[in-house]
Amino acid sequence: MLDPQRVYSERLAERTQSVAAIDADIDRIGRLRLGVFFLSVGLFVFALVTSMVSPWWAVVGIVPFLVLVFRTKVLAYRRVKQVRAVWYYKAGLNRLAGKWVGQGSTGERFAKPDDLFAADLDLFGNGSLFQRLNTARTVEGEQHLAAWLLNPATANEVQSRQHAVADLRNRLDLREYFATLVVDGTEAADFATLAAWGQEPLREVAAWRRWGVVVLGWSNVAGLFGWLFLGTTGLPLVVTGALSYFTVWPLLAWAKKVNAPIDATASELPLLEAILTRLEAETFDCPRLQELQTPLTLATARPSQQLRDLRTLADWYSSRLNPLFLPIALLLLWDVQFALRFEAWRARSGPLIAKWLHAIAELEALSSLAAYAFENPADPFPNVLETPEPQFDGHAIGHPLLAHDKSVRNDVRFGGATRLLMISGSNMSGKSTILRSVGVNIVLALAGAPVRATSLTLSPMAIGATMRVQDSLQDGKSRFFAEVTRVRTVLDRANGPKPPVLFLFDELFAGTNSADRLIGAEAVLRKLLDLGAVGLVTTHDLALTEAADRLGNRVVNVHFADQLTHGEMSFDYTMRPGIVPHGNGIALMRAVGLDV
Repeated sequence: MLDPQRVYSERLAERTQSVAAIDADIDRIGRLRLGVFFLSVGLFVFALVTSMVSPWWAVVGIVPFLVLVFRTKVLAYRRVKQVRAVWYYKAGLNRLAGKWVGQGSTGERFAKPDDLFAADLDLFGNGSLFQRLNTARTVEGEQHLAAWLLNPATANEVQSRQHAVADLRNRLDLREYFATLVVDGTEAADFATLAAWGQEPLREVAAWRRWGVVVLGWSNVAGLFGWLFLGTTGLPLVVTGALSYFTVWPLLAWAKKVNAPIDATASELPLLEAILTRLEAETFDCPRLQELQTPLTLATARPSQQLRDLRTLADWYSSRLNPLFLPIALLLLWDVQFALRFEAWRARSGPLIAKWLHAIAELEALSSLAAYAFENPADPFPNVLETPEPQFDGHAIGHPLLAHDKSVRNDVRFGGATRLLMISGSNMSGKSTILRSVGVNIVLALAGAPVRATSLTLSPMAIGATMRVQDSLQDGKSRFFAEVTRVRTVLDRANGPKPPVLFLFDELFAGTNSADRLIGAEAVLRKLLDLGAVGLVTTHDLALTEAADRLGNRVVNVHFADQLTHGEMSFDYTMRPGIVPHGNGIALMRAVGLDV
């Protein structure tokens, strides 16, 4: 295992030095350019004053000046990549220091109001699991990662992802390459429009019309040139212009539709080309990663080359935006000409775009998990078992979004004879955190990532939770009604297909009176256990902990405790067997000055 702190620090120092060296080169070339300029001006003035040499000698300085300008542009591009590398390693060190919140995409667009656990476990949003994991440069990669977090995989699929993540874990050069790709904007690039365009049916354009567009376009330019420079009349231009109008008029709306997706993604095509280039060239040991490359090698031309052809066409097409070239573009029937060229490209390669994007999205999702694995070398891969009965056996389980030095670990076991952990405890003692720790680690485990534990063995489970259920003023729903609705959905899910459900209920039915709460909670828990679900439930109501006797040996009581010393409340966040011996509600009220 490499030490991420040491590796990131060393690479940050190297990239920072590279930026300084490039800045020095740019500064030196700037002085040379200035010197060449003044030398040319001086030579020109000397020629005018003395007549000893021709003033045309001053033109000699143009060549080295242009060479220096080109060299400056090359260095500026390299500098941008090195600056992005500096940012990448600084962000990595911030993650290692627990200062990552607010950095990167939040993934909030993937959160759905009717989801059973995403909001409860902070999967999306600022400070979320998605923000901590995501390194994708494309929207497709982000969608892939989000889908893995939301949908538990089978044991075989998890093992396949684990092998791929292990292969990618130490490929830091690959992740730096992706992170330093230079494109316009900071958001992930979205190629959905391009992929949909690639799948659309082709329109057959008659051969005579295709040739007519090309011939008439160049005839228009020739007619204008003859009229302006050769003394011919404007009649040829009028004739070819009229023929052009009748030839291209039926194709204008079609051409606009064909060209629109290229216009929308033209600035991001270099990113797609660069990712494909690297994916084609990388040598992987893992069969799953090798399979990602298979669709890229079956075509007659490499995908990167096909994208390069499309990008070249797009660059030429965008030249119509130059005001100086626009009149010529109109005469050349530029939009229709390039619509025909784009269609020819799409006939060869269009249906392959979706396959390329799928391979890239899978690689980006795996690479995100690999970066997390690299930065947390002490976190192991879990052992995922494909068993009909739910199982969770975790040693030293901690919350992955907390810094290592702030995360208190607890052993958590359920499954088999123990179907439910009834967790009682004081306010702020860690009850809700243990629910989230279990839930988030299951999400990580079934996505294919390492977990925050010393070891974890589990089976695939679908999660249903009620920790972040909210009321809705617009819908006229109270929090209690929203909670009841969520619990009903969890029950329906438990009665559905595999995998079995893990329910995480925080203060179940706290919004109603204690009698109704006790009756309702016990009935719901009994039904869920009868359906084969397992779960963790927190409660302040000690009467609910007595349900363990009525639900049989399927339920085990555990608790979190507190200590009150000299008016100061302290917690060790350690889960212990049995029912909490006392509460701290009155003590907390008095601690903040309430006279109770």
